[in-house]
Amino acid sequence: MKFSVFSFILIILFLAWIEIYAYQATKTLLKNVKANRAKWLKRIYLLQAVAMMALVFYLFLSQAGTVPFSFIISIIFMSYAAKLIGLVFVFIDDIRRAIALFFAGKKRRKEKKIAAGKKISRSEFLAKTAVAAATLPIVTMSFGIVSGAYDYRIRRRKLYLPNLPSGFNGIKMAQLSDIHSGSFFDKKAVEGGVNLLMAEKPDVVFFTGDLVNNQTKELNEYFDIFSKVKADLGVYSTLGNHDYGDYMQWTSAQAKQKNLQDMILAHEKMGWNLMMNENKSLKVGGDQISLIGVENWGAGRFAKYGDLDLAHKNSEGDVKILLSHDPSHWDAQVRPKYNDIDLMFAGHTHGMQLGVEVGNFRWSPSQWMYPQWADLYTEGNHHLYVNRGFGFLGFPGRIGILPEITIFELTNRPV
Repeated sequence: MKFSVFSFILIILFLAWIEIYAYQATKTLLKNVKANRAKWLKRIYLLQAVAMMALVFYLFLSQAGTVPFSFIISIIFMSYAAKLIGLVFVFIDDIRRAIALFFAGKKRRKEKKIAAGKKISRSEFLAKTAVAAATLPIVTMSFGIVSGAYDYRIRRRKLYLPNLPSGFNGIKMAQLSDIHSGSFFDKKAVEGGVNLLMAEKPDVVFFTGDLVNNQTKELNEYFDIFSKVKADLGVYSTLGNHDYGDYMQWTSAQAKQKNLQDMILAHEKMGWNLMMNENKSLKVGGDQISLIGVENWGAGRFAKYGDLDLAHKNSEGDVKILLSHDPSHWDAQVRPKYNDIDLMFAGHTHGMQLGVEVGNFRWSPSQWMYPQWADLYTEGNHHLYVNRGFGFLGFPGRIGILPEITIFELTNRPV
């Protein structure tokens, strides 16, 4: 992983503090357990603490983006999330005890009890609540791995574009995004998702980046599955920030460049038209619209390989559609400078693979980082659609924000 040694030491110290505090709380919870059993339970706790620390060291030295990496980081996260939630209640009880001790010093009777060595016990209610609350992240995340990772959903949107040529009225467009093939652990489920897409018989398919986590070779096992993605008007794709191999240490600059060349070749072999800062015309009869595709361009710390000036140059058509991986591109560059781009397709956020969606209500921590993080956004006659992603990264599952395949119907009639 890409952590500095100093950052890693800080992480280790923080996790060690959690373990020490949790161990002290565990000893208190075991005070009424038989001595021999309590001794073994304490040993088991210490053993798991050592195991967690060993896994943290392993992650520091290993390669991010692999299936083992994803599961290990999930185990670590679940463990410490559970401990932190439990410790909130223990900390509340510690504050209660501190206050009780303070006021006890003003009362002679309680002073005698303290002098005699009688401790003020932790609240049984808070102790039991801490244990119960600590199980919540483990149960929730386990459910997200088992149930959410491959629970593909078809999302349908009808989009009104007033300038849409009549030949394109009713055209069916499909979008995939953020496949992250290096994270998959169920090939049959992935194939089921692709079959779900192809059953829709889209006229054209767009893929908006992040085919892999780090290396093109992650695609090998799933190449035949994604090669099935076809459409009469073609499959058009762009690169996402993960497709460049920027998040791993390469043996040489040449090795990294070779990985990118392999990525470009993989798109070609699958029959996908990879758009590298260029535009193409989609034609139906005598009508045409312009499709623009840029390399990754992200606001803030993300790479800006995209060149929209170059991609947009000489684009023709009454309607222009942009494929750009990162939705931050829309506010940062697309809307302010390119008023003739009617529709942009993006991905990237995954909806953080965590959130709540009920009817029209949507919430995710992702919205704290991205003003446009999932679904459709409209400003005047300009639209942005942010796909929630087909795959997953880091945490090998999804909680509330399910993987999606999006089907769009374009119309020149108001809806």
